[in-house]
Amino acid sequence: MSTKSLVWSVLTALVLMILNNTLYVIKETEKGVLLRFGEVVNPDIKPGLHVKFPFVNNVRKFDGRVLTVDAQAERFLTQEKKALVVDSFAKFRVIDTARFYTATNGEVQRAMGLLAQRINDGLRNEVGIRTIQEVVSGERDQLMRNITLDLNKVAAAELGVEVVDVRVKKIDLPPDVSDSVYRRMNAEREKEAREHRSQGQELAEGIRAAADREVTVILSEAYRDAETIRGTGDAEATRIYAEAFGSDQEFYSFTRSLRAYQDSFQGSGDILLLKPDSDFFKYLKNPEGQK
Repeated sequence: MSTKSLVWSVLTALVLMILNNTLYVIKETEKGVLLRFGEVVNPDIKPGLHVKFPFVNNVRKFDGRVLTVDAQAERFLTQEKKALVVDSFAKFRVIDTARFYTATNGEVQRAMGLLAQRINDGLRNEVGIRTIQEVVSGERDQLMRNITLDLNKVAAAELGVEVVDVRVKKIDLPPDVSDSVYRRMNAEREKEAREHRSQGQELAEGIRAAADREVTVILSEAYRDAETIRGTGDAEATRIYAEAFGSDQEFYSFTRSLRAYQDSFQGSGDILLLKPDSDFFKYLKNPEGQK
């Protein structure tokens, strides 16, 4: 490479370096401050292409969009001195670049840390004047509005940022309290289950007793009706026998003897001690019943 070419290469590199340190661009989504030896000389640089003096001026750029700071979940005490674990986040954006740079040295993470502390301080104050019911449901929206308004005033004055919104993501009981509540609820549910089972058994016993009573009544009525029918039938049979036997005394005597024979000889081990001329054998000796 010739000396002339080397000189042109050096000059070109030098020009590019000067241009790189002289020209800068601020995007529509950015905010920037122009510094001169560390001192803010232009706190609100408009979007576009700009020029600065190399080695004299310095430009710090910040994200001008809405940013999110996620505060760490903290434990707070309510008005009844009961603990709650509250998890929250906030939306903010830079509105005063000079104040923001002065307060945080242009470090967004530092600003987020300061805002997270302020959020927890606000939550501690708001939760401390409310009951659990009010924090969880009754005044939750009002709580977040109050924190947003108070935090916005402080953040604008101290950090140069606008707090757009503060939201509570989750409210829980501490783990030890949650376990205690679970055990108590479980005991209450078991107690209710035992009561329901006891009531069911009592109702079943009542139904069973009523059914048994109804069966007893039905059987009694059936037995009564059966005995009534049997009595009527026996009376009718007696009447018929009486009429038949009344018309023929010898037939009546013969029938009665047959019944006596049948009743006497039913068992295989029956023994009768009778005289040979007993009337019991009258119809066995003589079909006509004569001795």
